[in-house]
Amino acid sequence: MSASEDQADVARVLAGEIAAFEGIVRRWQGPLINLAYRFCRDRGRAEEMAQEAFLRAYRGLPKWRGESAFSTWLFALATNLYRSELRRIPAGAMALDEIAEPRDPRAIDGGLEELDRDRAVRRAVDTLPAKYREALICFYFQEMDVPTAAAGLGIAEGTLKARLFRGRKMLESKLPSLLDARESHPYACPKETA
Repeated sequence: MSASEDQADVARVLAGEIAAFEGIVRRWQGPLINLAYRFCRDRGRAEEMAQEAFLRAYRGLPKWRGESAFSTWLFALATNLYRSELRRIPAGAMALDEIAEPRDPRAIDGGLEELDRDRAVRRAVDTLPAKYREALICFYFQEMDVPTAAAGLGIAEGTLKARLFRGRKMLESKLPSLLDARESHPYACPKETA
């Protein structure tokens, strides 16, 4: 996704060419829906939340000053909207104690064990308190770097790092056997280096 395409489309929209916003939507619709889905775990609701994010972005385009990448601004706007929406109408939650460790008795499972582990970790993340869940979602599932995730959540980088650390510790205390294979799993928590 090209930052120059975003800048060109924003300039065209601000110059009165409303149809140029379609390029922005086309480039960012999938990522914004995916981000919303990580927050609410409901595809229909995620699509509605992403649509609202685009509406707010369109209305707020004059406020983007170009000091950061357009995508950073857009994801910060969307993240704040999604957080507000979930405070207004929370997603269904499940207690960590209710999550069973996935079991696959077959010796050769064709990757199902990893898929079960991935689902269990995602469900476990969904049960964390919002501030830890949001940090983990942005950093690990949306693969944002620390500055982008912190900006998106409206918090300092140090605060984000602390929430990531605490969130991982909460997960590790409840799901130790799932996280033992952390090196081989794409969404695994890396070992703490600092």
